[in-house]
Amino acid sequence: MDAQLKEVLLHQVTSEHEAALVYTKLAYEMDNLSFPGIRDWFYAQAEEERTHAQKFADHLLDRGERVSIGTMTVPDITAASPLDAFEAALKHEEKVSAEIRTIAQVADEVKDFESRSLVNWFLNEQIEEEATVSEIIDQVKLVGNDGSGLLRIDARLGGRTEPNA
Repeated sequence: MDAQLKEVLLHQVTSEHEAALVYTKLAYEMDNLSFPGIRDWFYAQAEEERTHAQKFADHLLDRGERVSIGTMTVPDITAASPLDAFEAALKHEEKVSAEIRTIAQVADEVKDFESRSLVNWFLNEQIEEEATVSEIIDQVKLVGNDGSGLLRIDARLGGRTEPNA
């Protein structure tokens, strides 16, 4: 495997673990604000990110590469509201999307079609991730500070406890 491609794939393993920690932190924040459904949604997202990290790691391992997790930097996130939490989540998803596009570019440059196939799945996944979080942001903005509206969103999101990927 090309050294530069291996480097960006290893970086992504670390980045996906960081994303899991971001979502875990957001779950804690929502628990502190008494939104158990949103908390559970963020916990499910954290598990999904760990699954993503494993997909990247498995790809490297299957290709005979050694996998390590780099130093993780998790932003200090505080969320005074569900809107704050979902805006932080969207910002992080946009960062992850940019990283995955970089992997696609490197895979194309070195003509690593196997890695490109993996990355195509993640590119589509990121479209879904950003769209989902954006939709939730729109709904939270729509209800504003209406407590009953926020509780309905909390109840709806609380129905998702399993990761999608």
